[in-house]
Amino acid sequence: MARQYTLHRPVAAGSGIDYVSALNAAQYEAVSSPPGKALVIAGAGSGKTRTLTYRVAWLLDHGVESRQILLLTFTNKAAREMVERVRELIARDTSDLWAGTFHSIGSRILRRHAEDLGFTRAFSILDRDDQKSMLAKVIAACNIDTKERRFPKAEVLASIFSLCENTGASLPDVIAGSYERCYDWLEQIEQIRLGYVEKKRVTNSMDFDDLLVLTVRLFGERADVLELYQKKFRHLLVDEYQDTNAVQGRMIELLTGRSNSLMAVGDDAQSIYSWRGADMAHILGFPRRYPEARVFTIDTNYRSVPEILDLSNAAIRANAGRFEKELRSARAAAGAKPALVALPDPRTQAGFVVQRMLELRDAGVPLNEMAVLYRAHFQSLEIQMELTVRGIPFVLTSGLRFFEQAHIKDVSAFLRFVVNRRDEESFMRMVLLLPGCGPVAAENLWREWLDTGWAKRDDLPVKLSEILLGFSKVPKKAVKHWQQLCYTLDELAPNGFLAKPSEMIFSVLEGIYNEYLEASFDNYESRRSDLEQLSQYGGGFADIVEFLSQLSLLGAVDGQPGADHHGPDEDQVTLSSIHQAKGLEWQVVFLIWLVEGQFPNSRILEADDQPMLEEERRLFYVAITRAKDDLYLTYPMMNPKSYSGDVICSPSRFLGDFPADLVDAWDVGNADARSDDAPF
Repeated sequence: MARQYTLHRPVAAGSGIDYVSALNAAQYEAVSSPPGKALVIAGAGSGKTRTLTYRVAWLLDHGVESRQILLLTFTNKAAREMVERVRELIARDTSDLWAGTFHSIGSRILRRHAEDLGFTRAFSILDRDDQKSMLAKVIAACNIDTKERRFPKAEVLASIFSLCENTGASLPDVIAGSYERCYDWLEQIEQIRLGYVEKKRVTNSMDFDDLLVLTVRLFGERADVLELYQKKFRHLLVDEYQDTNAVQGRMIELLTGRSNSLMAVGDDAQSIYSWRGADMAHILGFPRRYPEARVFTIDTNYRSVPEILDLSNAAIRANAGRFEKELRSARAAAGAKPALVALPDPRTQAGFVVQRMLELRDAGVPLNEMAVLYRAHFQSLEIQMELTVRGIPFVLTSGLRFFEQAHIKDVSAFLRFVVNRRDEESFMRMVLLLPGCGPVAAENLWREWLDTGWAKRDDLPVKLSEILLGFSKVPKKAVKHWQQLCYTLDELAPNGFLAKPSEMIFSVLEGIYNEYLEASFDNYESRRSDLEQLSQYGGGFADIVEFLSQLSLLGAVDGQPGADHHGPDEDQVTLSSIHQAKGLEWQVVFLIWLVEGQFPNSRILEADDQPMLEEERRLFYVAITRAKDDLYLTYPMMNPKSYSGDVICSPSRFLGDFPADLVDAWDVGNADARSDDAPF
């Protein structure tokens, strides 16, 4: 029997931190809890990062070595900030503390054990562009017949495979649930998936999903390796636990094992990423998975005034799947309730928001302390237009400016060409959308068009199809789609006269572009909604030339299309989807388009999907809790659809989840009908 000998390491001097003074009672209780399993429910604005940081400091102050701690986050920035704060609190070397994203930690582990999985330690990590390039090669090698119908592009396939990996769902289930438009290609997509896996192995490459999946696989196949890391990391801390997916959840469970300490910090009320694989069951099921676990609730909010928190507490109460908690404000009452503002239509909604912004700016609120939040990117169209017309700088966190997006420019190219048949750029962009038509083929077709002489004529007494269908340089693979393009162009200029802008956009979308959209973009539904919104916007113009002029002006501020229109330090309004706004805060928040079918999303309502409806409500809660001082809830009462007439809007059901006395209803009138005591 081996003789037991204990190595006593020198005990570092304590940091001298006064934890009781530095933390509130709930934070201190969590930070100072004994080793074991713990779940910390940290409400919005309650100091989650502070709690995690002080927990690391507490462990170090109580004899835990930094190399025994693993801190898992969702961004490298969050990990760096926490480690830097720990260093500020404790004057001690923490270089051997492992802190980073799940992917970065997985990468570190795999670099040490890649040979066990058939890779070398020098494996390459594919970014999204690398991944799409590799998939394109695999697709080409599979010789799939795509003459009759467009095959999903590499970007769409990458997203399908990623969702399979992150949720653990089968390929048929993922396609049936989220990519039904691709189901006819199921057999070929499976062929590509297998080819892609083999291509990565042969090229000694891993994509970002592999960094998680292969780490979990390594632990499953090599018990000795798992034991090595279980002994190394005695204390695991996990940030944003509500956002973990199936693979991340399994990785945490394996590393925790039976005896290690685990502190998971998150907020069930802010679980809003199921569409990318996050599984809320992890946080809700934590007490069942670890019956001995302690659950701490941190509910003092340092961000928002009480009036906003009263509303947020009432709004989320309608959800059944949640931990009970009531956020309490550390701030004094402001005296003003959130405003509920019904407007006649989307343009008036935009006018109200921007006018109110200007009034608030005059009252001393900086523009960079104001944000407009929305459920979907296309809902920002009218706001972008109004801000641009009034010369108010803004920054978008939800994507490119509306008129700079690829799909908007694609459809605009059709309109520009029928108006200006000398527009080479629009012709090339339009033709390059066709399968089998690359730059050389597009150039040949352009020269053939010039040779007809019609580019230089201002009149058009014949249909464009009568000219274009006879072209000899159309690639064989593109013939069918070229014909459809020709007939679509006829609809844009029937009988030699230009159609209305809204009709043109609808014709391009339904005639040819929708098929391309489905095959090319992961977020097909969102981009189609953008184009429907563009068609609606076009309904306000009778003249296509004026419409295209407005598109060009709104897409390029100060004559610099595609540029970063404002410097990083400039005072500017933020426009953001709610998903992108999570974790951010502003003095003033305008939450727009609170209409049934827009928020909550119409697909969720049609499917009667209660779990997803509860996630939509959590999204509403996240939006409300971004506001520090002032909150405006707005919606249009009428939505003028360009091709189906005006649609009466019903207020979002979320506006009925709280008592009416928690908001002030504003009655907005036009200037000529406004009384002297109106709010504007």
